[in-house]
Amino acid sequence: MRRGELTDEAWAVIAPMLPDPGGARGRWRDHRQVINGILGKLRTGAPWRDLPEHYGPCKTCHERRRWTADGTWDRILATAQVHDDGAPVQWTVSIDSSIVRAHQHAAGARKKGGSPTSPATPGTQDGEAIGRSRGGLSTKIHLAVDGRRRPMSNLLTPGQAGDNPPLLALLDAIRVNEPGPGRPRKRPDVLIAGKGYAHDSTRRALRSRGIRHVIPERSDQVARRTAKGSNGGRPPAFDKATYRKRNVVECCFNRLKQWRDLAARYAKRASLYQASLVLIAAVIWLP
Repeated sequence: MRRGELTDEAWAVIAPMLPDPGGARGRWRDHRQVINGILGKLRTGAPWRDLPEHYGPCKTCHERRRWTADGTWDRILATAQVHDDGAPVQWTVSIDSSIVRAHQHAAGARKKGGSPTSPATPGTQDGEAIGRSRGGLSTKIHLAVDGRRRPMSNLLTPGQAGDNPPLLALLDAIRVNEPGPGRPRKRPDVLIAGKGYAHDSTRRALRSRGIRHVIPERSDQVARRTAKGSNGGRPPAFDKATYRKRNVVECCFNRLKQWRDLAARYAKRASLYQASLVLIAAVIWLP
């Protein structure tokens, strides 16, 4: 087993989630070999054509992207999150975002029925979560992480987008099928976020969902409330001890960006780049 490949324990968990190698589509190449090839490409950031021969034809690994559309990668992550490895989900959830530079190869994705030069949403490249700013092309990853530094959900936006608008959608994307009957759990015990999420509307939305949150006030909010005197109301509750645990999301970003294909975006399609994030998230959860 080479560095970054699936361990025997990890393979035993995800193998039942994959199509039958001899199923209706004909004889598939060994799934484990192909997934290890994809992981090798994500680890090194090499072009598909430079994939080592021991992973099989590079075209086979590249075309296995069809699992993005049928939800196979999502099912693998969902299975990994409930795997009983002695470290259950810790529902103190931290959220944050990080920007990755988009390589020039990521630009110019063709629209269906259009051309690479077709009009796009302002600030984006054909709606593929690529933004253009003074720093060039970039994508922003929004991430929710449990208390053990493991990714629970992710979203992509153009690099110049704000942190706060995708917050509720990021929380809605959390779905953990805990062992036993019942619906997937979505609501964290505590949500920890930075000052970029310190909006009154956000606090109201979290309170309406019954989510306890630890978000510090921005300096301008403190000054505005203080200037109003007794009419400014009380400051929102803030637990400093809990807020110190927010670094887990930074640690998770650090782990994700050890995979060079995630540290810089080469994929033209946002769906394919996000599928890579989902696969690496599953690897982090697996033993």
